[in-house]
Amino acid sequence: MNDTLRIDSYEAQVARIAAKDRALLHELTVSVFWPHRDSDLDLLMQLGEGYIALDEIGRPLGSAMHFPTGGDFAMLGMMVTPPRLQARGGGRFLLQRIMKDCEGRDMRLNATRSGYRLYLSAGFRHVMTVYQHQGHVDRVPEVPSVPGLELTELSSEDHGAVREMDRIAYGLDRRAAIDALLGVSSGVVAWRAGRPCGFALRRRFGKGDQIGPLAADTEETAVQIVAQLLRQAQGGFVRIDTPGENEALRGLVTAAGMRQFDTVTEMHRGANRRATEGLVYYGLAAHSLG
Repeated sequence: MNDTLRIDSYEAQVARIAAKDRALLHELTVSVFWPHRDSDLDLLMQLGEGYIALDEIGRPLGSAMHFPTGGDFAMLGMMVTPPRLQARGGGRFLLQRIMKDCEGRDMRLNATRSGYRLYLSAGFRHVMTVYQHQGHVDRVPEVPSVPGLELTELSSEDHGAVREMDRIAYGLDRRAAIDALLGVSSGVVAWRAGRPCGFALRRRFGKGDQIGPLAADTEETAVQIVAQLLRQAQGGFVRIDTPGENEALRGLVTAAGMRQFDTVTEMHRGANRRATEGLVYYGLAAHSLG
């Protein structure tokens, strides 16, 4: 495909993202008010690949990445297209470029409001709203105990159980991503009758901490897990991105000081792999990772 994009009176160059481009990606995220730190971008570049568009003097104009899982699925992310690039077709150009790399794969992404119509026109379909809650954790409300449910701090002995729960809830085995997240996270695992029934990871991200991924067999279990993590993070800034209404979970985090900040729309093209019953996701690892 063409490696240039006409912008005004010059041609923007489109190149594959390399480790040396982290500062350029950071400049892009700042331009659209995303809170990614260098270490957040390092993790994404470790797990995915994609393109960055540069103007005639090497300034970043936009980016697009994909995060492949197995041979037939990819999560699209880091779709950064500031208004100037969007107005000149840059968002569509980068999306077509990344989709070309993902031919033959089912695809999923989280669409901002500005990108939603573009993704619809490219064949993506609405799945659900993802609610971004964030803020400083003040007082964590008491939550009713759940008979038979036990919560333990994540240990290395739990990594196999976490990988398997993620495989079920996410709909695919994404061991590379989970192992990378386990390497930088603490967490909580839920057990019922000696069997794992939920987990959540907490790591440094953006302005503070991110809770996610979060998977559980019921919303009641998810609430118990998150309440414990919030007690550990009390006084700090915490974010969670929860797909679907999840009124009890969203009520808990709101009462703790994490108000709704924004929404994105989960969309898919091809089969939607995410589990919709049983062990399901209540919190994303990140918008770009799902």
